[in-house]
Amino acid sequence: MNSNIIFYIMGGAAGAFVIIIILYFVLSKKMQKSEYKKIQKLQQGTKENKFSAEVLYQKLYLTYVKIPFIKRYVLKLRRRLEIINVDDEYNTRKSTAKILTKTLAILVPIIILTIMFTAGNYLLMFILLIFELFMIDTFIDGSVDKIDDKILKEQIDFFAEIRHAYHEFNMVEEAIYQVSQDDEMSVSRQGEKIYEILISDDPETELEKYYDIAPNSFLKEFAGVSYLTKEFGDRKVNGASLYLKNLNNIAQEMQLEILKRDKLNYVFQSLAIISIAPVLLLEPLKNWSIDNFSFTASWYLGKPGMIVQILILILTFISYILVRKLKDNGSTGINTKNTENPWQAKLYSKKPIKKIVDLFIPKVGTKEYRKVTQLLKDAASHLKMEWLYINRLTLCIITFIASLIIFSYLHTIAINYVYEEPTTDYDIIGGLSEEDEKAAMEVTEQDNVFLDRFRGKLETTEAQIEIAVRDSKFYEESSDEEITVAVERIYEKLQIVNSEYMQWFEILLSFVFAIIAYMAPIWILMFQVKMRQLEMEDEVMQFQTIILMLMRIERVNVEIILEWLERYSNIFRAPITKCVNNYEAGAWEALEEMKDDVSYMPLIRIIESLQAAVEKIPITDAFDELDSERDYYQEKRKESNERLIKRKGMIGKAIGFAPMVCMFVGYLIIPLVFIGLTSMNSSFSSMSAM
Repeated sequence: MNSNIIFYIMGGAAGAFVIIIILYFVLSKKMQKSEYKKIQKLQQGTKENKFSAEVLYQKLYLTYVKIPFIKRYVLKLRRRLEIINVDDEYNTRKSTAKILTKTLAILVPIIILTIMFTAGNYLLMFILLIFELFMIDTFIDGSVDKIDDKILKEQIDFFAEIRHAYHEFNMVEEAIYQVSQDDEMSVSRQGEKIYEILISDDPETELEKYYDIAPNSFLKEFAGVSYLTKEFGDRKVNGASLYLKNLNNIAQEMQLEILKRDKLNYVFQSLAIISIAPVLLLEPLKNWSIDNFSFTASWYLGKPGMIVQILILILTFISYILVRKLKDNGSTGINTKNTENPWQAKLYSKKPIKKIVDLFIPKVGTKEYRKVTQLLKDAASHLKMEWLYINRLTLCIITFIASLIIFSYLHTIAINYVYEEPTTDYDIIGGLSEEDEKAAMEVTEQDNVFLDRFRGKLETTEAQIEIAVRDSKFYEESSDEEITVAVERIYEKLQIVNSEYMQWFEILLSFVFAIIAYMAPIWILMFQVKMRQLEMEDEVMQFQTIILMLMRIERVNVEIILEWLERYSNIFRAPITKCVNNYEAGAWEALEEMKDDVSYMPLIRIIESLQAAVEKIPITDAFDELDSERDYYQEKRKESNERLIKRKGMIGKAIGFAPMVCMFVGYLIIPLVFIGLTSMNSSFSSMSAM
């Protein structure tokens, strides 16, 4: 690290210290007028003398919501934590501030290190800083996922205690209330909410509202089964309570889900970091190679090295996105994106932009429109059609402009390398000594005088350069041989400098990259669809569990079963929703149409059993094999999860390790071998000529 970087760091630290002092005084004044004062009044008489982390997080929350950029992440966190904390504003604020503080504590040092290690490469610094913004989402999602997993594990004990309470009270709502009051677990707040629903005046409507905000599908199932049992009563099946048997089925499903999540977390825990690592290692790897093998300097500091660097950055970004999509695809997390008024909706509300976007959106009723609509449904995307096309056009325009800027930057790098690098032959053994480097820089400065004179004159000949060289003060006492060598060297440099301008094929490439970027959102949706297809078997087995819980409850019919399947469906939501909507017009016909829309055989068998239950036989007879072969289906579910995790792990490793492999092969091994062999051939040719 040279002295300039140390001065920059010291200056940055001093500037940051001054900014912190200014912010302290500004916030101190605001605290006397804002919500801080309300908190202080509430604390009077109860405030402890010692440091309180609880109060600190409340203050940090109020600070974060006032900062424009950070406010976006605060609101995103709130949307998920509000569901988990159920109307507990204090805990929601505390958890939000806690997660965001930890995220910033990790990210800020990474940003500082990035600026330090990429001080001389502004393009790489800019790309890395943008890339690190995406890491905030990873940290936030990971932190909230841990809370989700914690609640899921708490539900196992929660349901076990409800079993004991139900034996004591023999009333669903009383058992839930008793356990929720006695425990201090996070899931207890969900229990209190479900109890309030069950005793409300309109439990069915309140239950539908809860389905939209429940943290996971298992709590939905528990709430639904509890409501049906309260409404229709419990019954004995083979001497055991049907309600408790259904609780046991849900608990078994949760255990399988917990094992699945734990294994997926284990498989993917380091893949995201591995996919990011290459961008952090590019500069150290380049510096090491140049320090130990000086003949590689022209490659790393010139245009070829920068091109490979940009390609690795793009590959790393793509790998990072795909690894996240692959890991998150099977989770039961809540969608926290702002689906009411995102930036796409605000942009689309502008009339000039709306007219332009509408030109690209396929017309309603066309084959292309149906294809894109189906793709959005299959991928379970929150995007509307117009939002998708705004994303595509925005990405297209940004990519085109960025491509032109990068091509211009590459030309600048090539020209700067000619002007700034010491003029000498390759030295395979080691670098230049201090005296040799000083002499080489003097030659470079002399050559730059002639380059400035002839730069931009494309028809310049060696004869014109020779005349200028002989007339210069630098070569007054030089021999003809030395002048000839200098003229050839200057002419070669001039050819490089004069050829570095925007070419027609670079504009064409920018258009190609823009088209690829325009298609990228569609390809990502296709990738999501492929990954979701891996989970078809898991979802159908979940349908079997739901049917098993419902089929022995009195007054449950095929329509109620379809409504439950729709509520918990993900991959097959579209055909089930269509069937539910058409059910009143004809049950058999609606199920037959659904069967035509589905190609997955296990689901077709369920549909055929539902058809049999509509007209011919009772539901319990139509699905009697589910109860008799319950153990078999459980083992099959475990095996299915194992295969799913293994396949996802293989795909994830291939994607996650791709940037690392490309970095070592394309950015280190190939340049060393190729340039080394080229330099050796040049040296042997020179020796042979001598």
